[in-house]
Amino acid sequence: MIRIFAKKIMLQSMTGYGKAEREYNGKKITVELKTLNSKQLDIYTRISGIYKGKDLEIRKTLSSKLNRGKIDFSIYVENFGTNTNHTINIELAKQYFNELKSLSAEINNDSFSDYLPIIIKMPEVLVTEREDLDEEEWETISEAITECINNVIKYRNDEGKSLEKDFIERIALIEKYLHDLEPFEQIRIETVREKLRKDLNELLDDTQYDKNRFEQEAIYYLEKYDITEEKIRLATHCKYFLENINNNISSGKKLNFISQEIGREINTIGSKANNADIQHIVVLMKDELEKIKEQLSNIL
Repeated sequence: MIRIFAKKIMLQSMTGYGKAEREYNGKKITVELKTLNSKQLDIYTRISGIYKGKDLEIRKTLSSKLNRGKIDFSIYVENFGTNTNHTINIELAKQYFNELKSLSAEINNDSFSDYLPIIIKMPEVLVTEREDLDEEEWETISEAITECINNVIKYRNDEGKSLEKDFIERIALIEKYLHDLEPFEQIRIETVREKLRKDLNELLDDTQYDKNRFEQEAIYYLEKYDITEEKIRLATHCKYFLENINNNISSGKKLNFISQEIGREINTIGSKANNADIQHIVVLMKDELEKIKEQLSNIL
């Protein structure tokens, strides 16, 4: 049975690598595991002959412990002892020898005598005996698989910590830029008000329009350009994003959804900006958000 002892903490990257080696009965067994980001769980295995019967068990363990991503799993075996599962069919080899010797005589090529390299390649001369996988050997390999998966999880956790630090810094920048909007909002209100007054003055004499009606129209346009609700929602989404970073469950997809909501509010602020300075700040927020989204594709 394969047992996994490594524990998932906070964010976890889908990128990982692990390798473990064991020796058993004249064999060097190497287990290697690579993981990359993927929307689904994709498992690819390369397993030597006698271990293929354990393929389903290995896949089940990989899917339960690594959850998501492109997973490339391999078991390599190198024989370095005297034990071998190959035997030579001596009687058949003798028969081939006699036939080749007879053929050489018939074609007047008695000087040729290096028959062995030819014989060994002839059909059924080299016989591979079926080898059974005993429980002790599988237990040894299971330990190597356990170590390998734990190494991958550790690698993923370490990568996750780096990404977490990057996310926190970028969300903090978005929150800072959100605060930086405030000085320009009042300026923008006065600009809109003055523009409306100027346009009316160009079209009409001061005595020809109702100043109360003008204020009502000004309020309408100012409300149309108001970004207070968007700012509140954006701040809430940023806070929610940070809260979910510390979740003890897989949070990559959820963080992706939250980042989409953050992007929606930033875009709305940009469409209502009507101010070059606010537009500049919006561009800075979008830049940070895009960098977050790029990294989120690699979060479990």
